[in-house]
Parts: sequence; C-alpha cells; structure tokens
Amino acid sequence: MTSMAASSPPTKFLRLLAHSLRWQILTALARSDHRVQDLANLGGKPMNLISYHLGRLRAMKLVRERRSDADGRDVYYSLDLDRLQHIYRAVGHALHPALDMSEPLSRDGVLQDRPAHVLFLCTENSARSQMAEGILRHLSHGQVEVASAGSHPSSVHPLAVQVLAEQGIDISGHRSKSLEEFRGQKFDYIITVCDRIKETCPTFTGDPERIHWSFADPAATGDETRYWAFKVAAKELMTMIRYLLIMIDRDTKQSAHLK
Repeated sequence: MTSMAASSPPTKFLRLLAHSLRWQILTALARSDHRVQDLANLGGKPMNLISYHLGRLRAMKLVRERRSDADGRDVYYSLDLDRLQHIYRAVGHALHPALDMSEPLSRDGVLQDRPAHVLFLCTENSARSQMAEGILRHLSHGQVEVASAGSHPSSVHPLAVQVLAEQGIDISGHRSKSLEEFRGQKFDYIITVCDRIKETCPTFTGDPERIHWSFADPAATGDETRYWAFKVAAKELMTMIRYLLIMIDRDTKQSAHLK
C-alpha cells in the first residue's frame, strides 16, 4: 500500500471528515443518492450551506454528481465508495501498516435467519433493474430474496443479457414485470435505479428503506456506444451491490443485537 499523495495528506482527509455536517452528508450518501434539497431536509440546514460542503467533498473526489434524467434542473450526488475506501486504507497504512486491512467486498452470501428482501425499480424494467436483480442474486448466492419491476414494463434488453452473460451471470430467463405485481408484498429495501421512478415510487407495506442510485439509462445512448454503456452500467452496479451486501449484513447484525 503506497502512502497518500502529498496533495492529500492523511490530516487533510481526517479534517475533512471530522466536520459534523460533512459527516452527516457522507452518512446519508453512503446509503442513497440525494439532491441538495434532500440533504438540506435531512439535516435541517440551508441549501447553500449543504452546497458549500458538497463542494469540499467533491474537491477531494469523494462525491460525484449526475444530472437527473427526470428533471434536468436536478442534480443527484453520490458517494464514490471505492475512492473513499482507498483513502481510508491509505490513512490507516500511514499510521501503521496493520491498519490498512479492510473488509472484503466479495462475500459468501449474507447469513441470517430470514433472508433480506430487495426490490429494484426502474421505468421499463428492461436494463438497469434487471441487471441489478441478476447481480445481487449472483453475488449473494441466492441468500437475498431479490426481484425487479418497472412502472411501465417492456422487455428485457438483449444487451443486459449479453453483458451479464460475459461475467457468468445468466438473466436470459428474466421477464419485465410491473411493480403492481409486488403491491402488498413486504421488502426490506426498495432501490430505485432510475430518476423517473424515484419521483413516482409508491409506498410499500412494512415501511422498507428507500434507496436511490442515480444511473443513466444505457439503452438511451447511441448505437455505436450502447454496448459500452451497458458494460459501464454493469460494472458500476457490481460495485454498488458488493457494498450493499455488506450494508445488509451489518443492518441484520445490528437488528439481531437489538432484539
């Protein structure tokens, strides 16, 4: 493990995270993508103050931004978990080499008495949510109950099938499903992977945690770049879902401890 670059010494990183509001922002973004107004509402702070601290986090490239597909005036902010983990490990290593040991991102499933139930939602349930469903089922070895649906289901995009098949994940038997099929069912996590469905997502039984990942629609790109857009989406979903599994595992352990 190499030491941190001179431009980002450990003390600079630690001071950045030590600020209580920036820590609240990071904590919120660790579980879901948010707009400035969402973060302001969560923390009870003015939007211009939130924007300032987001700028500080963006300057260290811990936070990314993406303009909403639903409303081009909105911007969603997301946490770059890979970069954050890398810097955390580098900070630990700078203090003592033993401190750069990290929790593995790939696990042998989430062991618990009752499997977590996850529903991925997008508009057409053709690409992003279908890939997310297949990846989570694959990485959890079936120990997470997962489904996907759309507000206006169409059909599974062939490139979604192809790019996952290239990684050994078979979703050729998937079909596009309406979210109406899942009304009344209980889920622990509802994850929207489309800005449009996030704005219209209905309530579900049992008050599941709502998480939003602001992903661009790979099918909306031009013919020349569409395959690579699907490759990028699959790669980013793989990363997000690895971290999701760790979060589910920790949530479950904390819940069991409180019982």
